[in-house]
Amino acid sequence: MEELEHKYEVVIETTEAKQKLPDAIKTELKESGMMDEKGKLKLKGVSPKMLKKMKQEFVNCPVLKEEIQFVQCFVCPNFQSRVMGKVLCKGDSLK
Repeated sequence: MEELEHKYEVVIETTEAKQKLPDAIKTELKESGMMDEKGKLKLKGVSPKMLKKMKQEFVNCPVLKEEIQFVQCFVCPNFQSRVMGKVLCKGDSLK
């Protein structure tokens, strides 16, 4: 199998603390149909059990240069794939 083209391999870390998505990201998710009006995530192909796990994960984003919730990373246009505890990231500018 051919490897996906990526610039960064970012380690996925976990936390027990509840993480909040920024309002701008929530608005983006609602507009794209990935979140309902009540704020419940609806990601296609992701089970409720996996979604619960994803909500407790975060990454140190090399593009934004900050810690972000994994859900935010998952819906980012730079997201390539999640492989064995790492995210393959294109690393393109988000501007």
